[in-house]
Formats: sequence, structure tokens, C-alpha cells
Amino acid sequence: MRAAVLQLSAQGMSSTKLYNYIRIANKQGVKVLLLGEYILNPFFNELKTLPVSMIKEQALHQIKVLKEMAFTYKITIIAPLIIVKKEKVYKTIAKFSPASCSYYQQQILINYPHWNEEKFFANETKAIQTPLMFKIEGFKFAVMSGFELHFDEMFQHLSSKNIDCILVPSVSTFDSYERWKALILSRAFTHNCYILRANRIGEYRDKNQSWNFYGDSLLASPNGELLEHLGNKEELMIVDMNHSDAVQSRKTWGFKEVMHKRALL
Repeated sequence: MRAAVLQLSAQGMSSTKLYNYIRIANKQGVKVLLLGEYILNPFFNELKTLPVSMIKEQALHQIKVLKEMAFTYKITIIAPLIIVKKEKVYKTIAKFSPASCSYYQQQILINYPHWNEEKFFANETKAIQTPLMFKIEGFKFAVMSGFELHFDEMFQHLSSKNIDCILVPSVSTFDSYERWKALILSRAFTHNCYILRANRIGEYRDKNQSWNFYGDSLLASPNGELLEHLGNKEELMIVDMNHSDAVQSRKTWGFKEVMHKRALL
């Protein structure tokens, strides 16, 4: 399975770079393209200051563009999007395939005093459900946000699904570089699946501090190894993943067998 991460800063209403990079990905045989968080929308702290009508206008524009690109280039695009329904603002991850589109409403939102998405967005707080899953050519993907990667409960719903790759859009910043790498590699190993993470780049400044988004988009193997990663610049990373490698990793380590013996899966 050939996939790609497009590591960008916030693009606003412009689609030029998306078109250019998706054409390149298409020529290279990429089946799935992953974008980071707050690339198609302004960063959260800026988003809070915008009228709902402007957020809605931007979302409708991006949805139209992504549908067209997925259809034209026969590619599946995973893109975090802020959408508006009945004048309420929701944080989602959208899946645009050549034939259809679907939306995963982020289940666990960051809620720190300096960054409280849970308070701002209208996403429902409820019992954890299975994240978005889909297959392409027999290769099984799951999708969850970067913040959701911290929670064991998210993985409990995937443990019996034999996922080949988890797609993780993120918006990591501050001094979290090493923590994020350790978390991703650990999750990939303990669940014996690839994790493909797309982190945005760029900078946002408010009156109190500067938020530097450092990139480091990466691919972790089902054995918890770092296979590929980017720096802090605008880049397209194309990766190849094998279903057989994920299967072999599960057989080698036998973590699921231990759980099956105890009727936990």
C-alpha cells in the first residue's frame, strides 16, 4: 500500500499547493493522502475569533475542492476539517474517496486552559465508539486524531479489528517532539500496526506566546521502529506499507493470542 503525508502550514482558502502535491502523489501511485490538523482551517486560537458564517464558508469551499481532487485523481484524502451544522461548530476528520465522503467526529478533544477545544466545539461528549475504519485493496486503515492517540480506550475498540495502519493527523507544538515520537512508536509496537502521522508546520503568535508547529511527520512500523520521518519544512512524504508485515508482526509477538486466551478480544 502506497500512502503519503502532505506536511504543510495553514493554507486558508488557497488550493494551489494541494492541487500541485496531489498531482505528484497521483503520478507516484499513492492511494491515500493524509493531511495534518489546522491546515485547511486557521489554528484553533484564531478560529475562535471568526464568525461562524466565515468558518462555514471556508468549510464548504474546502469540501468542494477535496471532493473534486479525490474524484479527479482517484485518491483517498484524509483531511481534518472544521465544519458547521445548524450554526454549531464541529471538529472532524473527513475521508474523501473517489466515490464518496464521510466524516469522523473527533471524540476526545484537548481541554487545557490555554487550548480548550472541548469547550469551544460542539462535539458530543459520550462513551467512546470505534474510530473511522476503511479498506483499500484489502489493506485496513483506522483514523484517529493526535490527541486521541493518548487514550487506551480508543485502542480497545480496535484491538480485535486487525488494523494494518492507523492514520493520525496532529498539530503538535511546544517541546513535545520526543514525547510524541515515543508515544507513536510505542502504540505501533503494542498494537502491531503501522502508524502514519501527519503534523503541520508553521507558527501562530498570540499576545502571550509563540506556537511553533515542528512537523516531524513520520511512519512507525508494526514492530515499533521509525521507518521514515520529515523535518520542519514543507514536504511530501511517500511511503510503502505491507499487509503481510503487520500480520507477521502480530504472529511474532503474540500479544493478541494472550488476550484471546483470556477472552479479552
